[in-house]
Amino acid sequence: MFLSLIQKRRSIRKYLEKLVETEKIDQLIEAALRSPSSRGFNPWEFIVVTDKGLLDKLSKAKPHGASFLKNASLGIVVCGNPEKCDVWVEDASIASIFIHLAAMSVGLGSCWIQIRKRMYDQTKTSNAYIRDLLNIPGNLNVESIVAIGYPDEKKPPHRKEELQYQKVHYGLYGNYDPRVASQ
Repeated sequence: MFLSLIQKRRSIRKYLEKLVETEKIDQLIEAALRSPSSRGFNPWEFIVVTDKGLLDKLSKAKPHGASFLKNASLGIVVCGNPEKCDVWVEDASIASIFIHLAAMSVGLGSCWIQIRKRMYDQTKTSNAYIRDLLNIPGNLNVESIVAIGYPDEKKPPHRKEELQYQKVHYGLYGNYDPRVASQ
């Protein structure tokens, strides 16, 4: 079931004007809260945004790669606490992808919006912009926003033949799978 899900998964940036049901939002949050965390520290926190005005403002968090959020029904802001865990970035990233995959599993489209190390403008970080907008305390950093909604686009799955098997090494770097070496 998991392989089938990831074989079909694509980033969706166009959404229907249809609200995501509370039951599905609850499933997405459960998936995020079940995501693995180094040493079980769970340094992540999540802000569920359904307000169209806030989604529009969040879509302006960086100059490129976030504008489609304004047309999503839902955005989940994924934050991490660096004081709680030295690998908060990894833990928040895992939670983000759990949300992304859970969305696909319940018939929703989604797309990751990278926030950490991005700029809102020349003087303000995307993190600071979102912190101010959503009243996020200073001990938390925003890793990402996952835009979610009912898909208004269909994308074919990536073909297995397109996967970059040349980046897989066996035993030692440079040892390739003999099935790939001849290609």
